[in-house]
Amino acid sequence: MKNIFLALVFLLVSLNSETFAQRYDKEWFASIGLNAINTQGTRSPVGEIGDWAINVPISAAIELSWTSGLSIEQAFTINAFNEGDRLDEGVLTEDLTYVSFDTHAKYYFRKHIFPDWDWLELYGNAGVGFFTIDETNISANIGGGAQVWLNRRQTIGVRLQTIAKFALDAEESGFDNNHYQTHLQLVFAL
Repeated sequence: MKNIFLALVFLLVSLNSETFAQRYDKEWFASIGLNAINTQGTRSPVGEIGDWAINVPISAAIELSWTSGLSIEQAFTINAFNEGDRLDEGVLTEDLTYVSFDTHAKYYFRKHIFPDWDWLELYGNAGVGFFTIDETNISANIGGGAQVWLNRRQTIGVRLQTIAKFALDAEESGFDNNHYQTHLQLVFAL
């Protein structure tokens, strides 16, 4: 039994030696910034400025980038809606806090369109999220964004992205339904 175990370990290490060797070539990024939520019930990403929640607009994420333009990101956001704010074409009678945890796969495609523009990154992302306003819900997310590097070494940048969040239980979840979230963040290479 011990020989079988050792053979399996050796086989796994052999098959994945390239993966283990490249582990240290991966890049980690952290981002922090602001977010705004549009959940006016119209399914439109734009509207009057008063329709956007920007009361406690904290947004943070950590991203692991692979070669070939793929990465995975774990994001955390917090925001709030105040009593008297419009939410889904209604007026709130109490303050509500928005919290979300989102996991996205990202694909950076700028190199296919603008190969010489190293200062710019364009990407699309998709994933799942967990969010709460009044109740809790899970969402399927899709979006995209642009990132501008502020230095040649690409260690600090500014990111603007919009994510459409489609609640899995939108019909019966009250305020916790489909919405858009826009982020403006500083990005740092770790």
